[in-house]
Amino acid sequence: MSELGPVLEQWHAAGEPYALASIVAAHGSTPRAVGPALAVRRDGRVLGSVSGGCVDAAVYDLCMRALNDDEPGPHRETYADAQDPFAPSLVCGGELVVEARRVDPRQEQTPVGGVEDKPRLLVFGAVAFADALIKMGKLLGYRVTVCDARPIFATPERYPEAEEVVVEWPHRYLAATEIDARTAVCVLTHDEKFDVPVLQQALRMPVGFVGAIGSRKTCAARVDRLRALGLEEYELNRLRSPIGLDLGAHTPEEVAVSILAEIIAVARGGSCLPLRTTEGPIHHRTGSPNSCL
Repeated sequence: MSELGPVLEQWHAAGEPYALASIVAAHGSTPRAVGPALAVRRDGRVLGSVSGGCVDAAVYDLCMRALNDDEPGPHRETYADAQDPFAPSLVCGGELVVEARRVDPRQEQTPVGGVEDKPRLLVFGAVAFADALIKMGKLLGYRVTVCDARPIFATPERYPEAEEVVVEWPHRYLAATEIDARTAVCVLTHDEKFDVPVLQQALRMPVGFVGAIGSRKTCAARVDRLRALGLEEYELNRLRSPIGLDLGAHTPEEVAVSILAEIIAVARGGSCLPLRTTEGPIHHRTGSPNSCL
């Protein structure tokens, strides 16, 4: 629900009640995962979406009922591929259970979902490709940090979209910062003194993704250096290098798409194949839990 947070904070600060619809269960092929997804203000303004549009109108009505009900309890509905052609249903064949409740800022200190546990995207290297990756990572709901040991390049002015710009040796910062199984580490440097120590650190940490940019020759030489430092083959096999999917990317923006596409595929257990060549559910529920993907 990364797209809801900033505006919900504004609504909450205004002190007016609003309704928040959350997906509490999802089965089969569904467009959204469990979590807050749609909010409605008393003046009718809508924020977010529960589906691709097939049940949003019904969820809007559910929110309005919750908003106009003085009872604190939530209103719950199940949406599936219904037989009734006039009933709100999911055309993708899955099932969503949606709960809507009235939120009163006068009684609740913080907005529901206003303070989010975002997954982290750690970008090491204040280089040409970093800006596009930071912007797109933020769009996907990551808390993005860019880190570089060179203060002349690692500045907030260069990377205004990053939530943190850190001047520090990458391996030192990584060793001291908070990570979890959803954290993605992207090394964009081409300098042995920067990238080898941070990769040595990252490949031994319980992060969800470790990738490094570079030509095939550069990447092969880097792996040899890491092996010489004592990394085991199972640790080296975690390294996604060259980073990104084969999209034929050239521009920084295209490279960012290829990198983030690989991160999503690893997190969700995707095959990276064209959907028309695969069978089964389109929306994977496997892989690392990531509330922002």
